[in-house]
Amino acid sequence: MPEGDCTKHRPPPRTEAPDPVTEAEVEALVRGICFKTGPPSTTGVELEWLVHEPGLAHVPVPAARLEAAYAALRALPLHASLTVEPGGQLELSSLPAASLTECVSAMRADLGLVRDALRSHRLTLSGIGADPWRPPARILREPRYDALESSLDRGGPAGRRMMCSTASVQICLDAGYEEPGPLGYARRWRLAHLLGPVLVAAFANSPLQDGRATGWRSTRQAVWAGIEPGRSGAPPLDGEPREAWMRHALDAPVMCVKGAPGDGPWCVPEGLTFRAWTRSGLPRPPTSDDVDYHLTTLFPPVRPRGHLELRMVDAQPGDDGWVVPLAVTSALFDDPEAAETAYRAVKPLAERDGPPGSPAAPHSPLWLDAARHGLADAELREAAAVCFAAAVDALPRMGADASTRDAVATYADRYVARGRCPADDLLDGLGDAHRHHDASGKDARR
Repeated sequence: MPEGDCTKHRPPPRTEAPDPVTEAEVEALVRGICFKTGPPSTTGVELEWLVHEPGLAHVPVPAARLEAAYAALRALPLHASLTVEPGGQLELSSLPAASLTECVSAMRADLGLVRDALRSHRLTLSGIGADPWRPPARILREPRYDALESSLDRGGPAGRRMMCSTASVQICLDAGYEEPGPLGYARRWRLAHLLGPVLVAAFANSPLQDGRATGWRSTRQAVWAGIEPGRSGAPPLDGEPREAWMRHALDAPVMCVKGAPGDGPWCVPEGLTFRAWTRSGLPRPPTSDDVDYHLTTLFPPVRPRGHLELRMVDAQPGDDGWVVPLAVTSALFDDPEAAETAYRAVKPLAERDGPPGSPAAPHSPLWLDAARHGLADAELREAAAVCFAAAVDALPRMGADASTRDAVATYADRYVARGRCPADDLLDGLGDAHRHHDASGKDARR
């Protein structure tokens, strides 16, 4: 079946097909699952890593060798779930933990097992937001990723970079209370989007691509901004969160229509929103399973999955670099005093994104400035200083262990107080001969 030729897709026999869903049913389903409210009491983290030979980060690892190493990892007694991204990046996703300390402890233990196992295969993990050396190369050949690649390729090269060459620290927090206030889900939803550029800037760690500086502190964030807004953008923040997300999800493009096993490539429609799919019923009527799957193909910087998934932080250097963004973000959301302080600090930044109807994150001016300049941006640096100070004060109240508290305080002194981020360390070692170019391949403004 040619890519995108949905008219020739034949659905399974009617006796085997699940019941189709109506537009109203889809709206109710999305509203019902996007924010699960209650006391904020659990924390989670998803860590993505680049994998390479020690000292040979610029050399691609053959797919067969990666697959052998990952087979060994799957046999380990891990608490976290282990998955592999299309380009071979390794992801560990923690279980929901009852405290920040519990989350950090469990992930550290799992990472120790993973690193030991990889060492026996002469491989290691690197925490960096975008591969600085190797071109994007997909190693997973599955219908989902074939369809995703076909869909994203229509918008340019950023999609393949996102799939195969990026890595992040994704922080997962409870949605919050139904009621208003600093721990209410509506406030936490808004705080996540206002704090997002500060987190992008403070933890930017991907200034290189193809061995050269790109002109961005976070090339990873620039790559995400290069993906069409219907898939990577945030919904408007001036409405009720459930309603806004529901409308955004239904009006977002359908990435693919899954076929039956053995039915050949999945259909990759062009310009078909999920809302339009429910109305037309073509190439086949959508089901509740299609709704669930569609929501996993949307990649905004903050994704509501019952809990909040914050997706804007670059992977961090060092064995424990990921602890700092996890601890800072947890403190600013789950400690009421720190949450109020952070909200007051970041709220004025929204003025830089223009009036309602302006481009949303990550395509908005503020988010792009954060990705390009990091904490060299004076307003972002000032907001980050307030937020880190609030987090340092809050962590003892949250029962955070001494190593976590020390890591956050050390990071604040080394980077935030100096208007720097990890990307600046990488750029310091780069000669002037390296020409700056945009993450999409175009020359970038300095």
